[in-house]
Amino acid sequence: MKKLSIELTVNGRVRQALVPPRMLLSDFIRQELALPGTHVGCEHGVCGACNVLVDGKAVRSCLIFAVQLDGADLKTVEGFGGAEELHPIQQAFWEEHGLQCGFCTPGMLAAASELLAKTPDPTDQEIREAISGNLCRCTGYEYIINAIRSAARKLQAQDAQETAEAV
Repeated sequence: MKKLSIELTVNGRVRQALVPPRMLLSDFIRQELALPGTHVGCEHGVCGACNVLVDGKAVRSCLIFAVQLDGADLKTVEGFGGAEELHPIQQAFWEEHGLQCGFCTPGMLAAASELLAKTPDPTDQEIREAISGNLCRCTGYEYIINAIRSAARKLQAQDAQETAEAV
């Protein structure tokens, strides 16, 4: 099978690859890029576990082909932060117990990130709508909603501090 050349930015790093035309983005991320944080659940676009950010928008990586990302900016859960320095959204999920088994967490982080980029101070209803395509079998969603609300406050404080330092 003929492979196609693509170039994309993955977690801030430009990457080039040769990929089969029908390789799913989820498979490309996990197998070719060796980034196992993107979880594959239903493989039908229902559960949201495979959500990643493509040009800032949460997309289901099990429903899109890797070749469609030529020229795009891709952010996986590995691009948020690490154990040394958590991203404010990750920190909020940890502090508010917004995860239990962790399987849905990468997709939830992507959905939360997209929401908070568009709506810095979301209502609970807006949070519920933003994560409505993500299934979680552990938390009952209240802790996740609390975590996203807390993340919004953290990001607002971070923005205020950066603005104050710039002045």
